[in-house]
Amino acid sequence: MWVFAIGFLAQAFFSARVLIQWLMSERAKEIVSPTAYWVCSIIGSYLLFIYGWLREDFAIILGQTLSYYIYLWNLDAKGQWKGLPAMVKFLLVGTPIVAFLAILSKADDFVLAFINNQEVPMWLLLFGSTGQIVFSLRFLYQWLCSRSHHRSVLSVGFWRLSLFGSAMIITYGVLRRDPVLILGQLVGFVAYFRNIIIGRRAAKREM
Repeated sequence: MWVFAIGFLAQAFFSARVLIQWLMSERAKEIVSPTAYWVCSIIGSYLLFIYGWLREDFAIILGQTLSYYIYLWNLDAKGQWKGLPAMVKFLLVGTPIVAFLAILSKADDFVLAFINNQEVPMWLLLFGSTGQIVFSLRFLYQWLCSRSHHRSVLSVGFWRLSLFGSAMIITYGVLRRDPVLILGQLVGFVAYFRNIIIGRRAAKREM
């Protein structure tokens, strides 16, 4: 039960980051990239690495790897990384690497289980996986966009990718009749849509 509690706690931090960013953007009447968003992202992702390690789930760890280090980059762009103790930095950077290497030997089992899944047709697995890939790559887009602006930003394009990926995951959840996936994405889906509207209105005001 405590292993599952770690997973649920990680999801709670991911939900909290969405709500914090959304409320702060509504108040500012423009899309903002608050430090709290990245702090919650790192904590949630770190907990998911531990959860995936304990569950020996290659998919969870692999899915978090790219976005996790982008979270750290954004924390550094916010000027928060330098003030952290050296031990904390070491744990934040090293734990995902250790978790990844620890279960890398089980990657073949994961691939075989994915291909030979008798409960879900291949087209549906590919559809759901594509949604997850789009949802993860939005942070690569965010990183590239932030580097071009020389600061941490959450652009309208980021929220469009978020909305598209979330819609695919929700559709997958409906087809799989999975209430966890559906409920897990609904709050974020509304926030993504609102950020797009906020971004468009802010752009019009600047014209």
